[in-house]
Amino acid sequence: MPFLGKDWRSPGWSWTKTEHGWKRIFLYGHELENNNREIDLKVLCTDNNEHLFVGDVCELNSHTKMCACVFYTQRHVYSTLGEALNRLDFSTAIQDLRRFNYVAKLFQLIARSQLTSLSGAAQKNYFNILEQIVRKVLDDYYNPRLVKDLLQDLSLTLHNLTIHVGRCVLVGNVNIWLCRLETIHKWKQQVNNLQIPKQTCSGMTFNDLPLHMQNKVLSELSDAYDIINVGQAMPALHCLSEDWILWKKLCHFHFSDKQFCRNLVLSNSDKVDWKLMYFTLKKHYPMKEQYGDTLHFCKNCNILFWKDRPLALCFKDCGHPCTADDPESCLVPISPQHFIDLFKF
Repeated sequence: MPFLGKDWRSPGWSWTKTEHGWKRIFLYGHELENNNREIDLKVLCTDNNEHLFVGDVCELNSHTKMCACVFYTQRHVYSTLGEALNRLDFSTAIQDLRRFNYVAKLFQLIARSQLTSLSGAAQKNYFNILEQIVRKVLDDYYNPRLVKDLLQDLSLTLHNLTIHVGRCVLVGNVNIWLCRLETIHKWKQQVNNLQIPKQTCSGMTFNDLPLHMQNKVLSELSDAYDIINVGQAMPALHCLSEDWILWKKLCHFHFSDKQFCRNLVLSNSDKVDWKLMYFTLKKHYPMKEQYGDTLHFCKNCNILFWKDRPLALCFKDCGHPCTADDPESCLVPISPQHFIDLFKF
């Protein structure tokens, strides 16, 4: 079971045992507001604090003389999808274009089958983040097709839960869910009516690139609908989007040779129609998922976290305080479906 924390540098809150029970220790709260007051380190180092580790004493600034670095030695284990959803910072992740598609796909999978497994707080957090996703699409025009599919699946799920399955499976008042369903229909209408304005650019455009460079750009796209949309943008690009070599590469990227043999599609001239082959294989087999950035799981520490790539490149940091000799070898990228499977019993 993965460990989840508010910050990967902090294993958890710090607690001390008192005669009235366990009390949480605040090191950066009201105790530090009074600059003339020192923290009593003896309180942190008593014999009763058997679950605390007191690290090196460090100087914070000229006003606050001493502070003890205290960490809780036992990791908290979160066993539900809702707890993971609340702990991991998805609100910030959707602002990163590398992670936006990952979060949207994860939310789509939750909408299809895991919505009722979330607690009330997790459901509230889910819809708050979903509102931010929709707002980003409306403001930045980023990947509206993916969000359309997400809202469509969520709308079908909520309609099925509120009308057909029954209200007993819903957490909270049914009127709240009906209000959420109405809000989703409003979001769907806003996304469907979204009009991307024509951009005025005085510099070089995609159409100004040489033909082989345009073809190279299209060959890097892993989504067939992106290729089709590029071909519909202007007549000059339509021929490039219909190139059989482009569709052949796309088929080999998503599917195996064994799958080709079982679903071979020939044209009238007895040649393989690779575009039709792609959509035929898509109906029978899952496609390879590709994301700019994903959540990572450390097999050594059992920690689930976002990997800060700029930080990793600059400081050779694996993304969390791993104790393994080779931290990079312990990291496993987690797909959205794998993320959900981690919390299934």
